[in-house]
Amino acid sequence: MTTTEFKPRPRLPEWLRIKLPTSDSFAQTRNLLGELKLHTVCESAKCPNHWECWSKGTATFMIAGDRCTRACGFCAVATAKPLPLEADEPMRVAEATRRMKLKHVVITAVARDDVADGGAEHFRQTIEAVRQLNPGIVIEVLVPDFQDSDASIEAVLAARPQIFNHNLETVRRLTPSVRHRATYDRSLSVLKKVKDKRGNSIYTKSGMMLGLGETETEVLTAMQDLRAAGCDILTLGQYLQPTLKHLPMVEFVSPEQFAKFKLRAETLGFVHVASGPMVRSSYHADEFNAPPAHG
Repeated sequence: MTTTEFKPRPRLPEWLRIKLPTSDSFAQTRNLLGELKLHTVCESAKCPNHWECWSKGTATFMIAGDRCTRACGFCAVATAKPLPLEADEPMRVAEATRRMKLKHVVITAVARDDVADGGAEHFRQTIEAVRQLNPGIVIEVLVPDFQDSDASIEAVLAARPQIFNHNLETVRRLTPSVRHRATYDRSLSVLKKVKDKRGNSIYTKSGMMLGLGETETEVLTAMQDLRAAGCDILTLGQYLQPTLKHLPMVEFVSPEQFAKFKLRAETLGFVHVASGPMVRSSYHADEFNAPPAHG
């Protein structure tokens, strides 16, 4: 009888160790989200930055429930049969942004392949509710691929978010093992369609995780592919294995390498690049001051 050798996760390097905040703001944010019965990607995806963000009074709202119809190898969000969409959730998100006095809000969602539009109409309603209670707020959406549906993409765009984010997540070679039911070319197509439909009236954004075994050449190629699709903003961060059931991390990428990628991305024409071990899609998203249009 053979046994499987247990391989513990590697010890975090100094640059990935965080200090937990002690301010009362963290509890205030947690209590507000609990009162309004809202989900956040901060908790559901086990984001390492959620202590910092909640302590600063910010959070990334995750709408359409906390059960995803996909089972991506990197993601800690639960995969299960989703519950029905909640009609009052858009107004609850809007109320939370009002109470938190946010000037920039990021709204994401689980994949909802169980509904015809992938949850696009729910996105539209949430965006409109947030804007109604928070005039002048910058609204950034981080959406699933909607199976590349033109109608679903247009439904979200009709609500006029300033930033449309859809993550490529990884390089072409690793996509089949990293992203369940998603494809590299479909993600590029979604971003390109947004640019083709709205041009310079909207910013498109995407992000990748590093440390899954990709090569430097593959990362640079993915950057070029994103620029060819018209992507404006790029985020690069370190993949950290949420649990031992998820894809193993292959390597820790050094801060120096992230800095190198940032410089290369800027030369390719991205208007804003966030690249570093702790960077996530919505981490410090408000550092990019998005005007209503550009170009």
